Amino acid sequence: MNASELLVKCLETEGVGRPGVCLATLGPGATNLITGIADAYLDRSPVVAITGQLDLPKLHKESHQYVDIISIFKPVTKWNARIERASVIPEIIRKAFRLSAAEKPGPTHIELPEDVAAEDISDTPIPPLEINYPEPEPALIHNAVQAIKEAKYPVVLAGNSVLRAKASLILRQLVEKIRIPVATSFMGAGAVPADSEFFLSAYGLQARDYVSCGFDRADLIIAVGYDPVECSAKYFNPNRDKKIIHIDFTPADVDAHYEALELTGDIASTLRMLTEHADFQKDYVYDKKLKEIISSSFDFSSKGFPLKPLKIIREIRSSLGRDDILISDVGAHKIWIARFYPVYEPNTAIISNGYSSMGFALPSAITAKMLYPGKKILAVCGDGGFMMSEQELETAVRLNLPVVCLILNDGGYGLIAWKQLNKFGKEFGCRFGNPDFVKFAESFGAKGYRVKSEDELAPILKNALLQKVPAVIDCPVDYSENLKLTAALGKIICPV
Repeated sequence: MNASELLVKCLETEGVGRPGVCLATLGPGATNLITGIADAYLDRSPVVAITGQLDLPKLHKESHQYVDIISIFKPVTKWNARIERASVIPEIIRKAFRLSAAEKPGPTHIELPEDVAAEDISDTPIPPLEINYPEPEPALIHNAVQAIKEAKYPVVLAGNSVLRAKASLILRQLVEKIRIPVATSFMGAGAVPADSEFFLSAYGLQARDYVSCGFDRADLIIAVGYDPVECSAKYFNPNRDKKIIHIDFTPADVDAHYEALELTGDIASTLRMLTEHADFQKDYVYDKKLKEIISSSFDFSSKGFPLKPLKIIREIRSSLGRDDILISDVGAHKIWIARFYPVYEPNTAIISNGYSSMGFALPSAITAKMLYPGKKILAVCGDGGFMMSEQELETAVRLNLPVVCLILNDGGYGLIAWKQLNKFGKEFGCRFGNPDFVKFAESFGAKGYRVKSEDELAPILKNALLQKVPAVIDCPVDYSENLKLTAALGKIICPV
């Protein structure tokens, strides 16, 4: 067999739960992967990217479509390499997959020149091995338990690593046993159910919110799977005076605002050990008061047309079951969803909050539907974000994947305009025209809907989620509410 056939056989040794694979040709095909690979890098998604390249003898001189892809991919991958002889393919493939899957997971890249791909070879794939993580030393567990016991106001900050570790259940058991409040990062949503008495709110608006009051008062922060790409520690430890317990697969990043007692190792095992050794309960009365305030805050009007963000979120929540999946693109709606959309189970609200790339939601929804065909999958996009990956609607139609894409249409880049208005008092360069999204969807063979009044979204969502083909909903949104949220955040006085 030739080298290309061997490479395919190596890929076939991988199974469900292993890194995903994407392929591209040389030159512009490879460079078009960069945004997606960078997103995987900061969103901690395991991916192996394989790109073509010219014959090796052409790489020392100027050639048609040749650029140095290895150097281009280096800043956004955990590891990347060029295959220069076919005999190393089994080792390179195994290393690429192992490094991609290891914590913190992310993308790796392999470049395959055309002449190497044509070489004859008789090697066989190297089988994969499980990656095992250690448990923290018992002395460190003892120190952490004592720190929690002595703290007056401990609070848990749960991040995305909790979900990757499948440690949500044991985290819930820990907080219920000790009775301590939990906030989640945007990508950690669902680590503790939103209807748990111990759940406070999502954290990470990078502006003062009522949940910030809980962190202000806290004397101990238990950071479980916290990732600084989502939110800098300076927001919850600005004076560098709080004790922090770091629980993660990997050691903490060096940060002056994040000096921690480190419990490095398997997250689920660490949480289980803490749960077993904790023989006390904290007084949760104070935090219940804060939770009530968080739950009732920012009760903006939901009436009127175009629809208000909170109205849209409430209609979405009522249309989806606890186990159905919402995927948020990047834009103003991401802020509203992250803060106000109740999430009850792990991995049921997917938000790109590392690289935060527009165009994320539709292709992600396609993947989610392939993995979970029995669940309702809803992608929520701005019109700008949808236009950046709209061609993937063809993929959904061709693969017969009935995902629903809800486009919140404001004729512009709403989040950028929001930031410009906050900083400069005016917006610039944020407005654009859109196609007829209903006709656009229908031209692909999908269903198209347009919301024309404030009462139409709920029945349209219900109908679209029952379709056997992909559906697109054009829903006008009133983002004048953005500045009202900014004003409300700026007036917060901590009640506890």
